[in-house]
Amino acid sequence: MTNAADSQPDFDFQVELDTTGLYCPEPIMLMHNKVRDMSTGEILKVVATDPATVRDVPKFCSFLGHELLSQQESDGRYLYFIRLG
Repeated sequence: MTNAADSQPDFDFQVELDTTGLYCPEPIMLMHNKVRDMSTGEILKVVATDPATVRDVPKFCSFLGHELLSQQESDGRYLYFIRLG
């Protein structure tokens, strides 16, 4: 995971999901609900504070055929950009 406090990816995301303060399994459950309302090719930005998302988000993407474009951590905050497959 990249620790880039000053560099944020420049993705044109369509939807943002803030799961700050939530712990497993809630962030992944909310991601499941959010992607149901999105279309293939759209980009979802996920903000999390649960360290388990480092493991769970890549598995979520792999299992469901989404592309994890970026994964970063800075000051206990995790940021993911996911292109829906």
